[in-house]
Amino acid sequence: MSYRKTFKLICGFAGGSAALVFAAAAAEPRGYFGEHRGEEPRRRWATLGVLHAAQPTWTPGSHTPAPTGPGWDFNWDKRDPSALCSDRKKERVSEDPGSEQDNSKPKATRHIFLIRHSQYNLSGNGDTERILTPLGREQAELTGQRLAALGLKYDVLIHSSMTRATETAHIISKHIPGVELVSCDLLREGAPIEPVPPVTHWKPDAVQYHEDGARIEAAFRRYIHRADPKQKEDSYEIIVCHANVIRYFVCRALQFPPEGWLRMGLHNGSITWLTIRPSGRVALRTLGDAGFMPPDKLTRT
Repeated sequence: MSYRKTFKLICGFAGGSAALVFAAAAAEPRGYFGEHRGEEPRRRWATLGVLHAAQPTWTPGSHTPAPTGPGWDFNWDKRDPSALCSDRKKERVSEDPGSEQDNSKPKATRHIFLIRHSQYNLSGNGDTERILTPLGREQAELTGQRLAALGLKYDVLIHSSMTRATETAHIISKHIPGVELVSCDLLREGAPIEPVPPVTHWKPDAVQYHEDGARIEAAFRRYIHRADPKQKEDSYEIIVCHANVIRYFVCRALQFPPEGWLRMGLHNGSITWLTIRPSGRVALRTLGDAGFMPPDKLTRT
């Protein structure tokens, strides 16, 4: 086979298939497929068999991979106006259903900043002794500076009641004065759901998954949802909590399988930015952004 023919074949395939095509073409004149030069027809058929096996499943009408899994659930937070109106119609007949639906329709966008706490003392006995390290306090300062530099009008700063998250939130609050601080036990660290694939270095028992999972799911339902219809302006809310909680929130908000939460990693003090539109659409604007920190300040403890 000439090199010109080989090149044409290579151009007809994609990715790894091209490598197989080239290998088959190069091997043919040397008899690497096990045939002798006198067996020309049989050798070419064998070569074409290898090339056919290298081709991906493809038809002229399927230039892109077919979607998998269910479609987007617009009522994922149980606040879809059309669904709410349908439920109300079962109870009573409205004189003006169009007006009722318009009044119950969200108009504002919620921006939620999920901040992982800064580095803390891993050797502390219990939560109260697991305070931020000197580096952790530096990280919190940098995160606060970054949030302030965005120039947004923040509405609230909610934080986990665990010591490391509380300290991180208080340091951040110095850079955004006037923003209300709220502590929440639901946001404490835990084991949200058994991860897939499993890991060997961390294996909570079934009881911990059962208890922590319900609590973290309750936190998700409380804080991650579209705006209330009464909210007129876009909001910017900060939640300082923990890596497991944030990763679980991201999977749930994007309607990804929640058991995949451990496939992501987050730096201490990093910023994850979720946007929830009035329609119920959710966008992940940043995941674990820590680019505002110098490399020597980055940790994942």
